[in-house]
Order: sequence, then structure tokens, then C-alpha cells
Amino acid sequence: MTRQADPTTTELLAGTVERVTFHNAESGFCVLRVKARGHRDLVTIVGHAASISAGEWLTASGEWTNDRTHGQQFKARFLKTSAPTTAEGIERYLASGMIRGIGPVYAKKMVAAFGESVFDIIEASPDRLREVPGIGPVRAARIIRAWADQKVVREIMVFLHAHGVGTSRAVRIFKTYGVDAVQVMSENPYRLVRDIRGIGFKTADAIAMRLGIEPTAMIRVRAGISYALSEAMDDGHCGLPTEQLLPLAVELLGVQAELVTTVLDLELADGSVVADQVGDAACIFLAGLYAAERGIAERLLALRQGTLPWDWIDPAKALPWAEQRVGLTLAESQRHAVALALASKVLVITGGPGVGKTTIINTILRILGAKGVRILLCAPTGRAAKRMSETTGLEARTIHRLLEVDPKAGGFKRGLENPLDCDLLVIDEASMVDVPLMHALLKAVPPEAALVVVGDVDQLPSVGPGQVLSDMIASAALATVRLTEIFRQAAASRIIVSAHRINSGQMPELTKPEGDSDFYFVPAADPEMAVPRIIDLVKTRIPQRFGLDPIRDIQVLCPMNRGGVGARSLNIELQAALNPAGERRVERFGWTFAPGDKVMQIENDYEKEVYNGDIGFITDVDPEQGELTASFDGRAVVYGFGELDTLVPAYAATIHKSQGSEYPAVVIPVLTQHYTMLQRNLLYTGVTRGKRLVVLVGQPKAIAIAVKNASGRARWSKLREWLQGVSPGAR
Repeated sequence: MTRQADPTTTELLAGTVERVTFHNAESGFCVLRVKARGHRDLVTIVGHAASISAGEWLTASGEWTNDRTHGQQFKARFLKTSAPTTAEGIERYLASGMIRGIGPVYAKKMVAAFGESVFDIIEASPDRLREVPGIGPVRAARIIRAWADQKVVREIMVFLHAHGVGTSRAVRIFKTYGVDAVQVMSENPYRLVRDIRGIGFKTADAIAMRLGIEPTAMIRVRAGISYALSEAMDDGHCGLPTEQLLPLAVELLGVQAELVTTVLDLELADGSVVADQVGDAACIFLAGLYAAERGIAERLLALRQGTLPWDWIDPAKALPWAEQRVGLTLAESQRHAVALALASKVLVITGGPGVGKTTIINTILRILGAKGVRILLCAPTGRAAKRMSETTGLEARTIHRLLEVDPKAGGFKRGLENPLDCDLLVIDEASMVDVPLMHALLKAVPPEAALVVVGDVDQLPSVGPGQVLSDMIASAALATVRLTEIFRQAAASRIIVSAHRINSGQMPELTKPEGDSDFYFVPAADPEMAVPRIIDLVKTRIPQRFGLDPIRDIQVLCPMNRGGVGARSLNIELQAALNPAGERRVERFGWTFAPGDKVMQIENDYEKEVYNGDIGFITDVDPEQGELTASFDGRAVVYGFGELDTLVPAYAATIHKSQGSEYPAVVIPVLTQHYTMLQRNLLYTGVTRGKRLVVLVGQPKAIAIAVKNASGRARWSKLREWLQGVSPGAR
């Protein structure tokens, strides 16, 4: 039965949702196939709903339209859903994957056992679920818990939707606030900005406006100031000059400058933020970061003052002994570094690739290990720790694992009251360590222990706030060795030679090498030319010539996320070329995930023990359970579909996210489209990620811009000044 479209009349439709063809969790927009009363064929309804599932009973008001592409549709101005009431609808609803633990198989079994009373049984007599064949105590408990959780998540979605806000973060909001979520959001929607990654000030502000919170309300202005500082933190700053912060907050809030100044004074009096100088600039810091930077300096200076945890070692005897054991003759710069390490409580070792940092560390470890010194090794990422284990032959752990993450209480089990059990702690890839993590680590170093900090200060600074390694070196308050000599074996690598050329402000050699090489340049005049060349390199040319796996061994690294040759766009292209999704897939948060996909974790998850920047591979997508399983270094990690905002495809990643990782082969697009991000330390960091092969794709002009631009973006931090001026011994 069909109807002629008549957009002038408003009609009511009611029926069962047979299929959710499309639903955007962010906007609520949906396309539904509905078995409507009075219609023989299924009808297509388009509209907006916070959450919707197959099987639900739908009431819609709107009008019929004839869409050129999609044919006749019912355009709903209003949609209302309610729980399904027929056995068929209930089965379809339960089978839709809304409730983790119930898929098509168990939906059929449950409806067969309880008919239309299923929902009442789950609510009022959940013990009876055990009557269903195959449902044991574990699955029953899981279904009951998932049912209760889903009720709250839907309540959150409806609240967000009613206040004109996308609903895709509902699961994260529920995980953060639990059953009190709607109450928390109603009382202070600005808490969302602080507590939920992916929700910005404008989103919270939209809710606040709907709730009737005045634009000049104290709660709003305070939140605006905190948000402006948090945004600065996301750019790596620990604080901001007052003359930058005030206009930022005024623009964000759309209120008078006097009001922002008044509220800022209240925030200062309250201790939420701290005022101090950096050089001649008056700055405002978030209190936690300010205390952490100060704490780092105090701990380092206190450590520096102590006595060595080992008896004096004569380098003249120890070095020849170690050279014999290691099987190498050390250069003068390396001998000096080892001797300084043996005599220092705190030592910083910095230098680029091929300058012998690993040899120095191995020599130090060999000498001190023979003296019975208790040694611990750590690095900021799993990959860096693994590499450290391989090069030293000793166990190295991630900093998080070393400090023993406490997911329940938050923070770490190791600290001032429960320090690490060591005489020497060696930290590798220290350029990646941000202020909060370094503060947590130093609190756990026993006062009598020595510390060796190793890293390449010319790489990009940490993704998180601060520039710890750079400030430690610039302060001149700590013993430091800067290695510059490239050793003969390393000098044969064009990757290493190119990296050092870039770092010294010279263009790398872009002409085609004679014979095999580990460094190549592939010209591409624009993104339209670059994208197919990158896909061809990753999918065909590099695997054929170098015998590398296109997904596991080759990493595309981009200067930025946005644009046609940005990480986001290239991920979609490379995913389609290397691992096109089959039936077993899930679409969430703007991405498609399927078995075989390479993925990256983009925030620390202490419960799952996966951290920002970790790379894994999807092993299974289970719509029945509503779960995705990924393998990280051989360890299976399970995500509910609602948690997938912490994962992104990782065929391409930003250079920032690649810090601390090494890959057999790296492909780097460098085009003038990336102009704002073309900096020397960015290109240098990207090139030094490649172990066997680096291919630059793009324009010589863009590479020249990056090489010349040594400015980087200076970060507002006070650690260097603290190291130069604070008194040691305080905590």
C-alpha cells in the first residue's frame, strides 16, 4: 500500500522498528525501516532519536516526502519509542546487541522460555534467567548488570538529546558518574568538560543554557577559565601568561573582561590556580601542574645532593674491564659519559641516533651490575621498554607498570610511602615523559638511589604538558652528557645521516640512491598525487622489495591529523586498501572496526592496562556480546562497543603519537598543506622512527620549510627556573 506524498499534511505513524538502517549517536539522526500499522510494506522513516533499537514500538508525527535518491520517506518531526510488547518485537530488540551478553541466539531462547514477560523477569525475578538453556550464573549476572547499565545509559542519552547535545559519549558519562549521571549533569554540566574526554566547553555550555544557567553565572565563568587553561595544557603548556589567558576566556565566554578578572581573583584565592612569573611574564598555572613541576625540581635537587649508593669505582680500571666484556672499544666521549655516570647521583645523557647511547648504558649496567647494584630500567611506552629490554638483556618496564597502577584508587601504588626497591633507576626515551608522570616517578625513587635519564632532546617534547628533559638540560643544574659523534657503523645508514642533517638545519639527500638504501624520497606535487603513491608504497612496493608486512611492519606517519594527507583521511584510504571490512564489523564514533585492523589506544586506561599510543590488532568483533577484542603485544583486551571512542585505526598516525616507537618501515607525507606543523623537530622525530626504511613522500619545498623552521613551539613551564633556584630537600 503506498501513499502520495503530501508535505502539507502532518500524519501520525505507529509501528515496530524492523531495522535501524542508520543511527548517528552524535546528532541522533536516524533512518529506520518500520512495520507501520495500516501499511502492507515496510516504510522508511527519517528523524532524530537519542537511542533506538530494532523491535521497539515507535510513534512518529511528520509528513511524507519523495526523495530523489531514496524514494518515498516519512520525515518525522517527532519520534517516541517505547519498549516492545510483542514476542517478535522483544526478540528483535534483545537480538539487536543493545544488551551485552544477549545476541540473536539467546534472544530466541529467552523469548521461548518467557514469552512477552521477558523484561519483567529480568527486572523482578532475574534468578529465573537460569531456567534458559545455556545461561549459567556468570552470563545471568552479566545480563542483569548490562540491563541495568543500559537503562541508565538510555536515560543519559535522552537527557543529552533533550538538551540539544550529541549522545555518543553516553557510555563514557555513565562509566564516570554511574547512576547519578543525570543528577550530576543537571547540577553542574561544566563537570563534563573536566571529566569526559571528547566533551568540550561549548557542549557543556549548550546544556547549561537549556538548564537556565545565566551567561554571567560564577559556575560558568570559573569553568571557562579552567577550560582555557586545560586547552593550553593540551598544547603542552603548564600555564599561560595572564595577558593571553584573559582575552581567551573573554572570547570563549562572551562576557566583560572585568568579570573574568574578578572570578580569576576568586580562583587564585581558592587555590584552584596559581599566579607566578616565568621570566618576565606573569603567568597563571593550574594548581596541580604547578605543584608537580615544583615537586620534580625539588626531588631532582634532593637526589643530586645525596651520597652515591655504591662505593667509589675507579674508571681507569672499570672501563678496560667493561670494554673486554662488551667487546667494544669506547670512544673518548663515551668513556667520559660512563665515568660521569659512575660518579653522579643524577645524570642526563642526550644525543641523536647512532651516537652510542645504548653502548654507554650497557657499559654502565655491566660495571654496576658486577658490583651488586640493584638496577631498575623503565621507559614511557611498551614499545620503548621492549626495545630497552632487547638492547640491555635486562627487564625493562613501562613507567606505569613500574609504579604499579592502582585502577581502583587511581594513581600508583609506588610513591613516597612505598618507594621502588633499587639503587639505580635508568629512564629511557625521557623526551616523551610529561610533568605529571615524571613527578609520580620521582616520588617513587628512594632518596639514596641514583638516577640516569636518557633521551633525545631534539625530538618533539611530550604529548602531555611540560618539556621535562629540555628543562633539565637547559637548567645546567644537573650533570649532563651531550653526544654528537656518529659512529662508523651508524654513518653507513642514510636514515641516521639524514636525521642528523635535518637536526643541524641541512636538507637530507633527496636524489635517488644508487643500489639499495634505507632512505628514499618519492616526489608528489599535491595531495591528489601523494595519496595513491602512499597506498601503492604501503600495499605493494615496500612489501615486494623489502619483504615487509604492509599492516604490521609499515607505519605511515603524518605531520597532522587533518587534510587529504592527514592521518584521519589516510587511515580511511589505507584501511579500505589493506583490510576491507567484511560482515563482522562495528561502526562507532566515525570509524569502522573489523578483525585484522591495526588500532591505537588514545587515552590511558588503567583498568585495561593499555595506554595512550599503544598499538594493537583487532582479533574479533562480536555483535552478540557487543564486544571488540584487540591484541596488544599478545595480550587480549576487550572493549564494549560504547568504549570504542578510545580506539582509532592506526594504519596512519601523527608523528606526535609515534614517539617512543620504532617501526621496520616508515612512510612520511611532507607537503606544504601541512604548513602550520612543518617544524624541524617534527620531521626529525618522524625520520628517527624508522629502523630499516624511511620514505618521504611529497615536495622538496615542504621538506625545506620543515628543516629551516627550528622554532618549534615554546612551552610555558617553570621547571627550568625551579631547578636553577629552589632549595633542595622539600617534597
